[in-house]
Amino acid sequence: FAYHRKVTNNGILCLFFILFVSDRSAAQISYSVTEEADKGTVVGNLAKDLNVNNRDLQTRNLNVVSGYSKKYFEVNLKTGDLFVNERIDREELCPSTIKCTLNFEAILSDPMMHRRVEMVILDVNDNAPVFVEKSVSLNVSESSATGERFLLPLAVDADAGSNSVKTYKLNQNDYFSLDVQSGGEHSASAELVLLKALDREREAVIKLTLTALDGGKPPNTGTVRININVLDVNDNTPSFSKTLYKARVNENAPVGSIVIQLNAIDLDEGDSGRVVYTFVKRANFNPADVFLLNAETGEISVKGKLDFESQPAYEIHVQATDKGASPRRANGKILIEVVDVNDNIPEIIVTSLMNPVREDAGIGSVVALVTVTDKDGGKNGQTSCKRVGSTPFKLHSNYKNYYSLVVDGPLDRETQPYYNVTITAQDEGSPSLSSRSVFNVEVSDVNDNPPRFIEPVINVYVKENGPVGESIHAISAVDPDINENARIRYSLEGDSKNIPITSFMNINSETGDIISLQAFNYEKLKTFQFKVQATDSGVPPLSSNVTVNVLILDENDNRPTILSPYSELGSVYSETIPYSAEAGYFVAKIRAVDADSGYNALLSYHLTEPKGNNLFRIGTSTGEIRTKRRMSDNDLKTHPLVVLVSDNGEPSLSATVSVDVMVVESTADSHTQFRHVPLKEDSFSDLNLYLLIAIVSVSVIFLLSLISLIAVRCHKTDGSFSRYSAPMITTHPDGSWSYSKATQQYDVCFSSDTLKSDVVVFPAPFPPVDAELISINGGDTFTRTQTLPTTEKVSLCICIQ
Repeated sequence: FAYHRKVTNNGILCLFFILFVSDRSAAQISYSVTEEADKGTVVGNLAKDLNVNNRDLQTRNLNVVSGYSKKYFEVNLKTGDLFVNERIDREELCPSTIKCTLNFEAILSDPMMHRRVEMVILDVNDNAPVFVEKSVSLNVSESSATGERFLLPLAVDADAGSNSVKTYKLNQNDYFSLDVQSGGEHSASAELVLLKALDREREAVIKLTLTALDGGKPPNTGTVRININVLDVNDNTPSFSKTLYKARVNENAPVGSIVIQLNAIDLDEGDSGRVVYTFVKRANFNPADVFLLNAETGEISVKGKLDFESQPAYEIHVQATDKGASPRRANGKILIEVVDVNDNIPEIIVTSLMNPVREDAGIGSVVALVTVTDKDGGKNGQTSCKRVGSTPFKLHSNYKNYYSLVVDGPLDRETQPYYNVTITAQDEGSPSLSSRSVFNVEVSDVNDNPPRFIEPVINVYVKENGPVGESIHAISAVDPDINENARIRYSLEGDSKNIPITSFMNINSETGDIISLQAFNYEKLKTFQFKVQATDSGVPPLSSNVTVNVLILDENDNRPTILSPYSELGSVYSETIPYSAEAGYFVAKIRAVDADSGYNALLSYHLTEPKGNNLFRIGTSTGEIRTKRRMSDNDLKTHPLVVLVSDNGEPSLSATVSVDVMVVESTADSHTQFRHVPLKEDSFSDLNLYLLIAIVSVSVIFLLSLISLIAVRCHKTDGSFSRYSAPMITTHPDGSWSYSKATQQYDVCFSSDTLKSDVVVFPAPFPPVDAELISINGGDTFTRTQTLPTTEKVSLCICIQ
């Protein structure tokens, strides 16, 4: 009755518990499947139970995740069917439990959904009952009263529930019957009941066969042989003070701690009434491995280490046997409950789902599943879990002790390539125990950084006439991304002077080396501009540009050019001076220009005169030929001079001009012409005189017309200059030329006294936009102004002083 009442109370409590947790269980899906089911057996349809369309299963990446070593179940992403993927052996998974369940998570992304799935493993009757003993011998006194009971060995069946041992059968005999006690949820047990008195002299040994049957259809069976040895008389059987003993002991109780005291009495006297206690080994459990029984006193104490998590309770059978000639025994039963102590720390299991994590992962993306377990019971096994430290991740509670580690902030691999996420779990025991787990999360690269140039503009200086195919500069860009996202390729962009830049420049796409495809001429092209684009290999690729200014450097590749009136090659020019000329008398001025720039265009003038000729000197920077001293009677009447004009380049280039200086008595004896030709002193005829007068008249008229035209043009030019305030390039105070690197054309105006005039050069109204002007001051230093080359026409007017 007490046992029936206990079962009834347990059923009521279980019903209330189910009603209490029914709302909390709404978040999980339950299926059932029999063990040993064939692979591919469909258990249920997850798509239907998750309320998801079949066509969305692949796009939302339906995944089934569990903490088991084998993946027992898989999902068909086309139909949503949940099917068996591995052989399931209930006895292997749940060796000591009645209800066997497998728990796993069904996860969907975009949007994220977590559902817990409980799979109940139904037992199949695939194991037969087995007796540990091959045979059992029982000693039964012949004086045993009818109805006396003898405990029989227990059969073991690996199956559970209805497939476990349900009943026993005994072969037909005259002396014994079988009393089978149902174990409820546990296996049944059987006792041998004596039906009539034994007579040792008639039958000393009785052989029986005990058969155990399980609840399968058809049932499986197992047998054991029982040998009954009939003993001589011993009238009284020992009797325990209680039919059932109960005791409680802490799992951390030290060895030797007293658990319970047994008490059995025997009404016989002498050895027949002296009782000794022994443990009864049943099936695979031997109480003597865990507890120590004092055979004389019946005191039971702790022998080994107790563990609530391994065995929360013990059912122990003992025998009390007298010491009579024919010992008689009584069976006792003890229930020892092991009281839980908080001696197990929570265990944290982290299952990675996405590692590494893309740095552009959205908030809420699931990185890992976290499961917390505690082997203790009650509050000692109830745990809480949290994340420690500052990281862009957080724990999201899924179901009971199941959590998801999700992204909670922006990720940037270039700033933080990995994170150590610390997770702690703590139980509610007293004192509380906790554990810590560190989960490493790597951040994978996304192409979110374009290549970057160190300088926004790059100036490259290239010598003219350089070799074709030479690398003139190496462009370099950096990309903070890695691997393919940081692999940079270079290309040229833009045109120069409406000409594709690729026609005279090339770039190595891998190294960034810029290579010239032609030699440059400073006098034609002084600077040009283009862009270099750096593009990474990411998807999609990112790029950036840098402006490259190429500045051509001048080389001394142009000889000086003698200006008019001494510009005709191979000619010999004549100049006259009076015999009365003083020292320093101005004879002539040689003017020259050089198409180069800088020191390559800085000219110097020298006389290559014969030895002993010390009558003339020339200004090295002005080109003015003057006398060194007064004339003497010993001097020649004609002095051939060769003027050498040299630039300051390396190596220096030069040009020469020949001038014959003739000494006359008076300047009236000679008339300066652009080119001096010797006059014959033959007497003129009247006809020649008239012809000369006519020529002079025509020349004067032409000259007046020319002067008028020049004055009109100069007036217009002055107006335009004053309008735009254009700069002038004039001769230096010492007589040297200022030089413009721009390519220009000149209009030159001469007066009748050309040889003794200075020159003023007026450039075009608009200065070149991007050419480079270099002027030379008295200290031989350079002043540069960056401009663009131009081919505009420039008027050059040489005015008469």
